[in-house]
Parts: sequence; C-alpha cells; structure tokens
Amino acid sequence: NAVAVPSRAHSTWHDMKRILYSGTKNASSWAFRAWLALREGGVSFEEVVVDIRVPQRYENLAAIGKFSPPGAVPVLVDADVVIYDSLAIMEYANELSGGKLLPGAVRPRAHCRSMLAWQHSGLSNICPRLSFESSFYANRRAMTLEERAAAGRVFGVWEKELTESGGPFLMGQLSLADLAFVPTIQRLSCHVESLAEWPRTRSWVERMRGLESVSEWLSAACRLPEVMHDEYYE
Repeated sequence: NAVAVPSRAHSTWHDMKRILYSGTKNASSWAFRAWLALREGGVSFEEVVVDIRVPQRYENLAAIGKFSPPGAVPVLVDADVVIYDSLAIMEYANELSGGKLLPGAVRPRAHCRSMLAWQHSGLSNICPRLSFESSFYANRRAMTLEERAAAGRVFGVWEKELTESGGPFLMGQLSLADLAFVPTIQRLSCHVESLAEWPRTRSWVERMRGLESVSEWLSAACRLPEVMHDEYYE
C-alpha cells in the first residue's frame, strides 16, 4: 500500500498521534531496534509498516523522503516533530520513559552508549553476509571459518560485559545496548552451532529472545515470505 505522507500544512498535523513508520519485519533490523526501545520504554505509539521489499520499496521510501530527509525507515512522527534514524528514536524513547533505558550514572551511561554506538556504526562489519533477513531462511548455510571467528569475537565481548556487570543484562538492568544488539543476536545465534563456550551470553540470548516484545516481532517476521539476498550463498 502507498505510504500516507503527513504535511505540516494539514490541519491535523499537530493533532496526530505518535506514529512509528516501521519496515517489513523480516528485513528491517533498524526499525526493529527503534520499535523495541519504544515498547520497552513504555511509550505509546501507532505503527505503520512500510513494505521495503523490491519493487514497492522505491515508491514507498520516496514517500517517506517527502517528510524525512534520509528517505528510510524507521521514522517517528510525534506531533510536529519528525525523528529519523533508529539511534535518535532510541534515545528519544529513553527520554520519554524517564531515562529507564540508560544507566543513571555518567560513566556507566557513557559505556552503555559506546556499545550502542558500536552497533549503530556497523559492528566493525562483522559477518556482513549473515544478514538479518538470512536468519529467517528455511535453508540456512553453515558459517565460514572467518564468520565463526568474527562471531566468536562478538560473543566474547558480550561474555565480558555480562561478567563485569553481573547480569542479567549487559549493564545489569535492561538498556538500549541490549535492545540494539537484538537483531545481531538473531542473525548470529541462528547460524552458530552452540553458545556453550560463552555461558553468560547463552543465558542472555535466551533472556532477550524471551522478552515479550522481541518474541512478538520475531513471530511476525517468521510468518512472512523470505527476503532473499544472492550474496548469502556465494
């Protein structure tokens, strides 16, 4: 369906409810992160799912571009404010929640934001061919040796953070860092044979998957047609 474009000139612009323009659930990991932050922050919003599959992707994102400069999802429209980019939406969700999704102390908060920024900047390009979409494939391939080593590096980082915080989450309490890593949890853990080498990480992965919000999104994603990428099997 075509995306309805809000307009500042429209009489109802200031009366609009908070709307998150999300994306196809088995192909939009960035929208997943923003959606999780809003849900876990207890922020009320309506969701408009934008189909980002080809070929309708181009028309739909062009419509998004009429009110959001990046022309991408996610976008949060809150009255007369347009908040684009998942990181900005996550930070906004934290503020609307009263700060519950970031640590209260300055240094732990900075450390949490470091993990959040690492994920947002691309996670050092770790396992790029193991896309979020591929985690929903019925016929998933085995990881290469290089991918196993790279994934092990990430698991090791998580293990260290969980050991130092004492768990059950990366910063002790659930934070934006945990939520930002959920799509990475999905795409890596669906390909790795076992997390037994990283027991704290294994428990944390199970805990994150067990969150009602995470389960809801992933369940919806699993019901959708696969979004294929040729490079996955190369």
